[in-house]
Amino acid sequence: MTNLLLDLPPLTAARFASIEDRVARLLGTGQDVLITQGEALLPLEGAIRAAAGPGTTALNVITGPYGQTFGDWLRDCGATVIDLTVPFHTAVTAEQVRDAFAEHPEIDFVSLVHAEAATGNTNPVAAIGEVVREHGALFYLDAVASVGAEPVLPDAWGVDLCVIGAQKAMGGPAGVSAVSVSERAWARMAANPNAPRRSYLSLLDWKERWIDGGRKTLLHAPAQLEMLALEACVERIEAEGPEAVMARHASAAAATRAGATALGGGIAPYVHDAADAAPVATTLRAPDGTTASDLVARALAADPGLPLAAGGGALAREMIRVNHYGPEATRGTVRACLAALATALTDAGVSVDLPAGLAAAERAWV
Repeated sequence: MTNLLLDLPPLTAARFASIEDRVARLLGTGQDVLITQGEALLPLEGAIRAAAGPGTTALNVITGPYGQTFGDWLRDCGATVIDLTVPFHTAVTAEQVRDAFAEHPEIDFVSLVHAEAATGNTNPVAAIGEVVREHGALFYLDAVASVGAEPVLPDAWGVDLCVIGAQKAMGGPAGVSAVSVSERAWARMAANPNAPRRSYLSLLDWKERWIDGGRKTLLHAPAQLEMLALEACVERIEAEGPEAVMARHASAAAATRAGATALGGGIAPYVHDAADAAPVATTLRAPDGTTASDLVARALAADPGLPLAAGGGALAREMIRVNHYGPEATRGTVRACLAALATALTDAGVSVDLPAGLAAAERAWV
């Protein structure tokens, strides 16, 4: 028996390199771009372990759970870590980063999450990048959730290590990811005796054996189905146009935010300021007297396919997440999620106005 997903010719090095080139164009970068054969946690951890060590003083910005994880990895590497933590309902500011440098001028590494899909905030990377460049520190960015939903511009923003994944706003596979690497970052890795080598985490192995070798021979057999899915995903974005894809996400976020507010009953955006809200997903605060996880369960009972989830960990009591990303960034998805939440709130004894919510969502869609 044959199967279109199984009986495929081997993925050539040239095809692999061409997909890397398309990802680089999507990011508008002239830096080296590596497609890594695993979910984005692979390059996220690999980049930190390659570039940080006992001599590193890192400013680790925490605006959600991933920032906390990066701090743990940095400490594991022996780095001195200065955590800059802000409430999850807001974003960090460039001025806060500037103040951290003023207090700790020895900082030489900055780690930041662009958009935290888990908490619904997004950070002003361009402005923060200016501050980081002024002080000559290496800039590491997690853009896994933001790419496709809002601009991600490593070169323009001075980002030295920019990690992306395709599974959210890009609407692609979760099994491959990518990282853009500046010359400064490669130099930092090469000078780090603790950088992973002969390891699945090693970016330097890929540089020496793949990039420096002219991208002629792959290090190991690639994840073929995921690579082809990534190629198809990028083709779809190119066909629609990156600006149009980002506009859909911005409209979905604005419509969800406006619609939930107009529903009434005490449900409200979790991120207070709309300017701090990520286009990739909208988080909502459950009304007093209700539990977010219970409301989500009620909403999904009628339609389990809706992109609704409760917050993780302790946030499961208070936070509802509307994951309107990728193919779900549509008017229909927003309307369906608002309707399901209205039903769940009504069942929980909360009075809401669904027609007002739907009308507000429609007006907010640009």
